[in-house]
Amino acid sequence: MAIFPFKPSKARRFEILVQPHLEAMYRFAFRLAGQQQDAEDLVQDVVAKLYPRLDELESVEQLRPWLNRVLYRQFIDQVRRRNRQGDRSLTELIGAEGQADWLDSLESDHVGPDLQLEQARLGPVLDRVLATLTPDQRTLLLLHDVDGWRQEHLAEVLDIPVGTVKSRLHRCRAALRKKLQRELEPVEPVGRVGE
Repeated sequence: MAIFPFKPSKARRFEILVQPHLEAMYRFAFRLAGQQQDAEDLVQDVVAKLYPRLDELESVEQLRPWLNRVLYRQFIDQVRRRNRQGDRSLTELIGAEGQADWLDSLESDHVGPDLQLEQARLGPVLDRVLATLTPDQRTLLLLHDVDGWRQEHLAEVLDIPVGTVKSRLHRCRAALRKKLQRELEPVEPVGRVGE
């Protein structure tokens, strides 16, 4: 029996290229959109747009960062389109509902009663404070500090210099720290001294 060399179909070639990256694309889309359905729609839109551009896709050397950049730009385009259609704010478009449970996904080597109590106390506060950050700030912090993205990768995906990523991360952390301090400080009763 002779084996004939053949070129796989266009659909198969596309699947071979994109399939290994779909899970990472979904995680990134979820960080951007904040909701499962919106993240799935975002990935589906990107995949549908890329299918006719298979030749270009095959010529990309580092596919994952390239796909993330395309995904990010598609997300920005969708947000802009939605903003033009209505007067809703970006925060309304990208809600914090899907972000609220991210602390539950963190693992610890040792979960003692002290840590459990601290997490129970701080978890909801941190979720509330994260929800008050701008979507860009929240996404940048979560991608870098929670998902472990490198600054160079973020710079490539966001199409900005690494120095800009560093300064934005610094400002985001400062804003988060300030808001957490305000949230966690005990409120002093207002009244006269000596009463």
